[in-house]
Amino acid sequence: MIIDAHNHPDWRGHDLAKFLADMDANGIDVTWLLSWEAPRDEVDPTCNAVMPGAGQDGPVPFARCLSYVERAPDRFVPGFCPDPRRPDALDRLKAMKDSYGVRVCGELKLRMMCDDWDALHLYRFCGREGLPVIVHLDYEFDTGKVYPRPNWWYGGGIEAFERAVRACPDTVFLGHAPGFWAHISGDDRFDKEPYPASPVLPGGKLPAMMRQYPNLYCDISAGSGWNALNRDHAFTREFLYEFQDRVLYGRDFFDTRHRELLDGLCLDTGVLAKIYAGNALRLVPPDTGGS
Repeated sequence: MIIDAHNHPDWRGHDLAKFLADMDANGIDVTWLLSWEAPRDEVDPTCNAVMPGAGQDGPVPFARCLSYVERAPDRFVPGFCPDPRRPDALDRLKAMKDSYGVRVCGELKLRMMCDDWDALHLYRFCGREGLPVIVHLDYEFDTGKVYPRPNWWYGGGIEAFERAVRACPDTVFLGHAPGFWAHISGDDRFDKEPYPASPVLPGGKLPAMMRQYPNLYCDISAGSGWNALNRDHAFTREFLYEFQDRVLYGRDFFDTRHRELLDGLCLDTGVLAKIYAGNALRLVPPDTGGS
């Protein structure tokens, strides 16, 4: 079994029919389908070209996720994350969970420190309700631009994320995106380039956090996850064996490079089974209650 633990509806030219065809072609049984709610001024306008479903609640409104789930309920797990700065955030998340069967809180991708006090309330709610939280981290980079913003940072860096993980020990967090995965290495490239290609050096913040916080998991999706695991295959094998119970396969796209990389590492079949589906099933067991 294979579960794509990170993807979005209406993403990069994929409507429901194309999405399901791609899943079938790649042997993907189930996809965690995530919203992305954010104010318009916190989103790079170039995203509009690849997310035509964008609405007033952000680039990927939950209504589009729900549309896919209602038409193909056996293939998708609904994910939703409100902007925790909104006063109705917890009420909305609870309503989506109770009425529409939301099983994942994600994707949280905002120009907000990860340990914002309102965000901590959201995380603790997710811990009580058994919803894993997928968090996107991006650092500031010199883009040479001024408008509409000089850069597109999200989450406030690894230290803010660590404070949130530490403050909410009963909540499962899945780290994702360049600002998370660059810390697999102990070098200083994390805030200088989004996709460092140099070999992994000892002393990375990410492995240290994984050892310290049992509620921290890894989402390997997108170019950031692939790049981190592709930097040093010997290190990657050790990393995946050590944290085999807390790494989840995901794509955040419609390609095969994560599969090709994982399958080429000669990992034990049991480890691969956990990464491809077992860990996701443990966090989000099959829904037999039916909502």
